[in-house]
Amino acid sequence: MLALDTALIYLLFAVMGVVGCRLLHLPAMLGYLMAGIFLAQGGVLVEQNEAAVASVAELGVVLLMFVIGLEFNLPKLMSMRRMVFGFGMAQVLVMLLGTLLGHFLLASVLSSFNLPWDLNWQGAVVLGAALAMSSTAIVVKMMAERAELDSQHGRRVIGALLFQDLAVVPLLVLIPALGQMNEGNVWVELSTALLKAAVLVGVLLWGGQKAMRIWLRIVDRRNSEELFMLNILLITLGLAWLTEHAGLSMAMGSFMAGMLIAETDYKHRVEEDIRPFHDVLLGLFFITLGMKLDWHVLEQQWPWVLVLTIIPVLVKALLIAVLAYAGGASNGVASRTGIYLAQAGEFGFVLLTLGLAQGLIDPRWSNPVLAAMVLSMLATPFLIQHADRLVFRFSPDDWLSQSLQITTIASHAMAIDRHVLVCGFGHTGRNLCQLLAQQNISYIALDVNPEVVKSAVLDGHQVEVGDSFQLSNLVSAGLNRASAVVVSFDDTTTALGVIALVHKHAPTVPVLVRTRDEHDMVLLKQAGAHEVIPDAFEVSLSLATHTLAILGVPDEKINQLVFIQRHTQYAGLKETTSLASDKP
Repeated sequence: MLALDTALIYLLFAVMGVVGCRLLHLPAMLGYLMAGIFLAQGGVLVEQNEAAVASVAELGVVLLMFVIGLEFNLPKLMSMRRMVFGFGMAQVLVMLLGTLLGHFLLASVLSSFNLPWDLNWQGAVVLGAALAMSSTAIVVKMMAERAELDSQHGRRVIGALLFQDLAVVPLLVLIPALGQMNEGNVWVELSTALLKAAVLVGVLLWGGQKAMRIWLRIVDRRNSEELFMLNILLITLGLAWLTEHAGLSMAMGSFMAGMLIAETDYKHRVEEDIRPFHDVLLGLFFITLGMKLDWHVLEQQWPWVLVLTIIPVLVKALLIAVLAYAGGASNGVASRTGIYLAQAGEFGFVLLTLGLAQGLIDPRWSNPVLAAMVLSMLATPFLIQHADRLVFRFSPDDWLSQSLQITTIASHAMAIDRHVLVCGFGHTGRNLCQLLAQQNISYIALDVNPEVVKSAVLDGHQVEVGDSFQLSNLVSAGLNRASAVVVSFDDTTTALGVIALVHKHAPTVPVLVRTRDEHDMVLLKQAGAHEVIPDAFEVSLSLATHTLAILGVPDEKINQLVFIQRHTQYAGLKETTSLASDKP
């Protein structure tokens, strides 16, 4: 089949899968998985092109690790160190040790009945490593759409996912070492592999950051977007090639490239430039994963596939929930954390495939295990969508705690009227509340972070623990009696949800929304926001005001210029919104 014909077929199935998932409000990655499942039935198409497609799709994993490396700067890791290196590390270790323990117990039981068990401890390590991984792409996307990233269970889930992504790097070193060693030099092979990785990482971090800054600065001075993008791809793929030929992995090299660039001034620019390549190639990677779901395996070994799907998901969810509960989470938060992390992950496929290539797992296991992993990922969106119902069923005290939270908010808000309801108590929300208090204007703020709320209350602020995305919290905070609602965070998805709730249940209450830049201004205005204030525009006005003052321009002239600029900016927004809404 011609290459163009193949490309068109892949694109057609990918578009159909993504559109279908979007219509059902499911993550796009599931659309790619479904596209791969249906493409796998093409037989001849897959056999002729599987190797080529898999080679290109591997670049998706490389770029995914690169993007993760961009996020792993030292300040971020330190701010989440308890969730990442405490809860996250415990989750990965429990999965690994639990799988090893289960392997030895099962082998002992089967041997007592003279039954074979075709798995050694090295293979159990590979299975445990794959089981420890969860799907960052699916879970984070759904949590962002449900505005749960800053919730109590959301922070635990993100911490675990971050450590899982970080743990992939040593696991990618460990698995090849397990495959190459023999009984006499186990520790020698492991020590050699880890020493090799440590030396390479040390050299890159020691001199790589300074060299990266200098080189990117030289490239940037050429004022060529094409040249800059080519250099980013060259650096990423070059380091991936270097680590692969050093006996490690391509993913490890791309991760190091991301970490090096994260310490430069070009981090955010690189994130924007690389995202289209990352999304498309990662989508292609998910298509290849979907192709691994063999319908013949489901038809012939469906009981075994169901067992491999259901039992690991249940056991993983239970163990993670127990860990979260032991770490101080309530029953409801612990249960949600377990449900959100129970599925297999994209890096689980990478680790399992590497284990198969090293001969650590019997090939007979590959198809049932891969099919079970794909099915667990397909079930994830539905588990997350019904997580509240599941938690209420198995953890009644969670319903009680939420009821108490709503009652607490209502009791505190009952004494105020014509107040400002502030959604989010970050830096912007805190400054706004301080100004309102100075003017003797009543307010009540909602924030999902209990630590932020505790600190704010000690400082004398009227702040309650609650998610602004939930109608019950808004109503308890006196939505119908409020004089205005202010969305102080810059999450457009959550802001649109708050606007929709206010517009439906309190249409006379104006909503003011903050946004990072001007890209989402029209969208937020069309959704019903009374005013949309972009950070970038207001910062530029503030900078211009101070600059003109230093240059000796009179205050009256400065105020007039600022007034004209604001009037032009926001009047233009209103005209654009009006024209967009008038279109048939």
